[in-house]
Amino acid sequence: MPIDLHIQHGTGAMQGSQPNYSGGYPGGPPPGGAAQYPGGGYPAPQGAYQGGQPQPPQGAYQGGAPPQGAYPAGAAPGYPGGQPTQGYPQPGPPQGGYQGTPPAGAYQGGGAPPAGAYQGGGAPPAGAYQGGGAPPAGAYQGGGAPPAGAPGAPPQGGGAPQYQGEMPGDDIDDNPNAAPQQATAPPLEKMDEISGYGNVGFNSAVLPPPSYDDAMKGPPPERQNISNVPTITEQDAREALLKHVAENCCYGKGAAENLKYLDLKSTSAFHYTLETFGEGRQTAWAYEPYTGQVIDGPMNGVAPGPWDMPAQASALFQNQKVEVEVPHTASVKPCHTCFSSGYIRCHRCLGRGRVRCTWCHGSGHRSVHRNGEHHRERCTWCHGNGRRRCDTCCGCGSVTCTSCQGYRQLKCYIKLTIMWTNHVVDHIVERTPLPDHLIRAVSGQTAFEETSPRVWPIQHFPDAEVNDASRNLIQQQQHPTERILQQRHRVRIVPVTQCIYKWKDKDSDYFVYGFEHKVHAPDYPQQCCCGCSIL
Repeated sequence: MPIDLHIQHGTGAMQGSQPNYSGGYPGGPPPGGAAQYPGGGYPAPQGAYQGGQPQPPQGAYQGGAPPQGAYPAGAAPGYPGGQPTQGYPQPGPPQGGYQGTPPAGAYQGGGAPPAGAYQGGGAPPAGAYQGGGAPPAGAYQGGGAPPAGAPGAPPQGGGAPQYQGEMPGDDIDDNPNAAPQQATAPPLEKMDEISGYGNVGFNSAVLPPPSYDDAMKGPPPERQNISNVPTITEQDAREALLKHVAENCCYGKGAAENLKYLDLKSTSAFHYTLETFGEGRQTAWAYEPYTGQVIDGPMNGVAPGPWDMPAQASALFQNQKVEVEVPHTASVKPCHTCFSSGYIRCHRCLGRGRVRCTWCHGSGHRSVHRNGEHHRERCTWCHGNGRRRCDTCCGCGSVTCTSCQGYRQLKCYIKLTIMWTNHVVDHIVERTPLPDHLIRAVSGQTAFEETSPRVWPIQHFPDAEVNDASRNLIQQQQHPTERILQQRHRVRIVPVTQCIYKWKDKDSDYFVYGFEHKVHAPDYPQQCCCGCSIL
């Protein structure tokens, strides 16, 4: 089919944006099949504006005219046979504007889009916001990561841009151990006002729980009587002492085998323990790089109160910690550290991109001793320049921002920290010279145990000191900044036997305690066997 291509010579540019086909219509292929331009030009676009500028084919140079100097003959990518003989069409709309109505989402009136609008031509992509400027809270909802080059898009390859900010005038010494800049929190005044969270900062604030009904209402529970613990015999006492001697390499066993028992005084130590399992909550502003994740901002509703969010511990009387985002508090803010550029000054070269050579100390030459003489040679490490490229920033002077990780925007939200803490207090009643702390490490008989949202003090224990300790500790464990979920208290009875003996006309004693029959014998007579000396 013959093609009529109208070209006006002398200007080097094609008039209009698209040729007219004979018997066809402007801006599209002729009926019955597509045809190529004479001379290997590009084919008609698919789905272009009527009468508008044709888009180059796949693989062609994007963004308007080719770079200065154009492509070599036959080397323009995507153009078989070289570039068009009369040059490329000029970018922009044709004279008189596009025919017909613009597509949905296009700008009316032709010309450049308004300041801040989506760059790249045509209508903004699905999910983009009209009006330009930074995206409001909730930007890119459900749309994945923003497009390349937009704020919040993942860092692009190809290296960091050249640093243009403040830098020292002279080269600095290379310090490979220089610490990178620490990520910093955004200014608090830039955060949104969230109802109920007006005093929240970037440091966690403890929140007292709401008032709740007193769990102590009602009569105290009925409790069983306390049973006695078994006692030990002389044989048990001797076997326990021999085992203790065997565990100490320098102890002699002669005294343990031949001592004569004078008396065994069996007593009981009482170990009272109170556990208070409480829940505490703290709130603070938090931030993370905005990578296109869904933003649950105030436009979705009113943020719930710190104690209105349901949470349950996985187990009672175990320390746990959970961090959650408070719903409807998130927003997107430009990074304050890099000013939304994605890069900051290199901490190693301070933005210069070069550091002083460590081999020649910046002189560019080194003194070499050869054949008994000193020779001045060019430094092989810096090639005589006296400085080397910074290995941290690869010579560009800038590195990825530590706050936004190169994404240029931050997601800011209120973080709720829920901590379940098991507070344990105890009291030991032991009336022998045996140190009290030894009772905690051994087992005994659990004479009493009770679990309740709020326990009642013990009043029926035979030893009055245990009853007093229970009452005092329960009164102390109030924890006004926590919500008490459960309390548990118990009494363990640990057997203690004071073994009084005589060995070589000398009286002494030791103690056997716990169901494990542990021994406390600080005055054992044979603590150094033959061949050992005390220094």
